[in-house]
Amino acid sequence: MFLCRQKNINLRSNQEIVLKKSMGLFRTLRSNIFLFLLGFLFSFNLYGQVEEGEKLFKQNCASCHLMSSARLVGPGLEGVTDKYEKEWLISWIRNSQALIASGDERAIEVFEAYNKSVMTSFDFSDDEFTALLDYLANPPVKEEIASNNAQNSVEQGMSFSTKMMIIALILATIVFLLVSIKNSLKTALGKETETIPQTLFSQYQLFVSNNINVLFVGAVFVIVSLKFVFDLLMGVGVTTNYMPEQPIAFSHKIHAGINGVDCNYCHTSARHSKHSSIPSADLCMNCHTYINEGSVSGKKEIAKIYDAIGFDPETRTYIEGYEQKPIKWVRIHNLPDHAYFNHSQHVVAGGLECQDCHGPVEEMDVLYQHAELTMGWCIDCHRETEVKMEGNNYYTHLHEQLKEKYKGQPITVDKMGGIECGKCHY
Repeated sequence: MFLCRQKNINLRSNQEIVLKKSMGLFRTLRSNIFLFLLGFLFSFNLYGQVEEGEKLFKQNCASCHLMSSARLVGPGLEGVTDKYEKEWLISWIRNSQALIASGDERAIEVFEAYNKSVMTSFDFSDDEFTALLDYLANPPVKEEIASNNAQNSVEQGMSFSTKMMIIALILATIVFLLVSIKNSLKTALGKETETIPQTLFSQYQLFVSNNINVLFVGAVFVIVSLKFVFDLLMGVGVTTNYMPEQPIAFSHKIHAGINGVDCNYCHTSARHSKHSSIPSADLCMNCHTYINEGSVSGKKEIAKIYDAIGFDPETRTYIEGYEQKPIKWVRIHNLPDHAYFNHSQHVVAGGLECQDCHGPVEEMDVLYQHAELTMGWCIDCHRETEVKMEGNNYYTHLHEQLKEKYKGQPITVDKMGGIECGKCHY
């Protein structure tokens, strides 16, 4: 009886030890998780504030100011928060004319230095002013535009490898914690502990001993392999995300996004021709006669335009007798020779936006092929896109006939013969 009672006491004692160790481990994990989340939220809040400031700058300031010492329409804003006090900057941004009228010497000096150009007033909230000035004080580190396709592939590969490494580390940490807890429990109960390899091997033996598990894994492997082969075959000739190296690192994000240049200003023939032409260097010079330094690459890339056309940025004159050099742009969007596509038909008659086929070009630092441009992709678009009939002179004569034929149904492109073979292959 005494031995049984002593055994029960020892068992309860061991259980209490196990419970205390488990609770201690739980508290440690809980504290670490709490500190991690606290740090994450704090850093996210700081990042969000700078990000909001960057958004305000791009929407309201980037058309006249660069985040460098170079002058655009107005002065470069590099170091502006060190030169002027926060209160002065807010007063200037909110109403520069009122500040000048008050007799502020610095405001008058800036006004006269820039040919008395009147700055637009911005009535931002206090939080918006704080975010904008934080961004001006701590702009993101400049990065060279990655125009080399191979370099981008390496960077993407490195990003994927980093993600896989993080996942592997997390899984290894979980396995280590679980094995540690298991060994702590075994030690408390007086049983023999296992190393991590022993634990993994024993679990593997337990898994393969069950025939159902083996059949399930084999079936999954076959299905995944077939899906991989299918995707590989269907990807032949599909060049989505194609991003070749260009002779000049032209950023659509800066031109079409930040500065709001209309796509059709540069690609004028998209409205009137089958092809969307590549703009000539003469068209680039409409702006770059006066703008000779970019916000990202400085003078390096714009100098390539000057070199091609023979322009001296110091005197702002063309070099007499200069032998011009063609800019050898690399075409990105290529259709097979047997496929007919007409830009003007889609842009003018169809009323499509450039982004419908080319993706968010206004967000692309380096232009790449966004869509698949396969036959299936085009057919799906013709089946889903409703024809804009009202006020469209190209389809007026068909409008009443189609409304009568397809009563109550949306009139999509395929209902007008948009998926007939001869439309694209003739």
